[in-house]
Amino acid sequence: MRQTVHASAALLVGLAGASAVLLGAFGAHALHDTLGVQGREVWHTAVNYHVWHALALALAVGLGRGRSQRVAIVAFAMGIVLFSGSLYALALGAPRWCGVITPFGGLAFVVGWLALGWTLCSRNE
Repeated sequence: MRQTVHASAALLVGLAGASAVLLGAFGAHALHDTLGVQGREVWHTAVNYHVWHALALALAVGLGRGRSQRVAIVAFAMGIVLFSGSLYALALGAPRWCGVITPFGGLAFVVGWLALGWTLCSRNE
């Protein structure tokens, strides 16, 4: 069971990192002339948080264990989807109400960091 969870979590890390790079490149090249200045700034923010939290997800998978590790993994993944995903959508012209989703992603990031911190503390016990 442990290896299955670890393998799927490792795959999630790869997908999170690869999608961050691809979406960053897509925004910089394919959307550069399509998005206005504000849209590019929102896209950049989404990519920035996406990349950093893909790395945090990798840290949680590689160094974590137990329940707090699972919480960190789920929270970081949800944060990427909700926070960065809603910003990507807004940059592409989604209705403004999609911005209501963004803080839930931010909260998921906070939970992920707290769970990762707990995981790292429990490694030293």
